[in-house]
Amino acid sequence: MPRVVAFDHIVRNAAMAANKGSGIKIPAKRPHNDYTAWSSPQRVRDLMGEEAEALLQNRFAIINLWRPIRGPVLESPLALCDAQSLEEENLIAGDLKYPDRTGETYSITYNPNQRYYYFPKMQADEAVLIRCFDSALKGAHRFSAHTGFDDPTSPADAPPRESLEVRTLVFFPPGA
Repeated sequence: MPRVVAFDHIVRNAAMAANKGSGIKIPAKRPHNDYTAWSSPQRVRDLMGEEAEALLQNRFAIINLWRPIRGPVLESPLALCDAQSLEEENLIAGDLKYPDRTGETYSITYNPNQRYYYFPKMQADEAVLIRCFDSALKGAHRFSAHTGFDDPTSPADAPPRESLEVRTLVFFPPGA
């Protein structure tokens, strides 16, 4: 059975993010992936201490759980790119600076073959799992892209999206 370690979370709400020091962020409105081929194992090393190198010998993944805090989501809904339509040449690595470390994410360049999907009017009791990284070199695609977007069908007076992302490390048993 896989071992799952929740290690971080982000709350997003454009209106509340304006309050300095709130720690709340605005919805990200550019296609991206939260981790790269470099930053994924580095995050395991950052978080798992002496266990890290042994854990990295087997398959692992970084999976985000994304859900609305309040629903329905009418403004800045989450869109997911079908990983099978994401080409490696469309992944552009860039540094992400934190006070105590430097991470790395992928920005996604345009490719007309990419297919994006979203779940309109998501409710607080609905959630999406986003596979940001998978160390498996064969099988399912290793990365996926996601973004918030301006939905032209959103009402002009739609309340700001309130969402929560919980980031997890998933460690698979040997041979998985």
